[in-house]
Amino acid sequence: MKFCDVFEKLYEIIDERKRTLPEGSYTASLFRKGEDRILQKVGEEAIETILAFKSGNRRDIVYETSDLLYHLFVAMVEKGITLNDVAAELERRMK
Repeated sequence: MKFCDVFEKLYEIIDERKRTLPEGSYTASLFRKGEDRILQKVGEEAIETILAFKSGNRRDIVYETSDLLYHLFVAMVEKGITLNDVAAELERRMK
């Protein structure tokens, strides 16, 4: 699966979890706890990602970057920001 397909699928799953709030879902628990908890997790994962890069351990970098992206997607869904919104901004910057 190409990374853009993975991102789209992950975003869809997160969006579905926000709408349905299934019991036992970590993602749903974040939405139940609200914006402050979601943003706290983004901050924690950002720090852990920085530390992984500083350590130079490739496996840790990939793992923590994945955690950060996941939590960023949760924050995006919470605020109604789509992958297309971000893609459009990145495309604008490439001009």
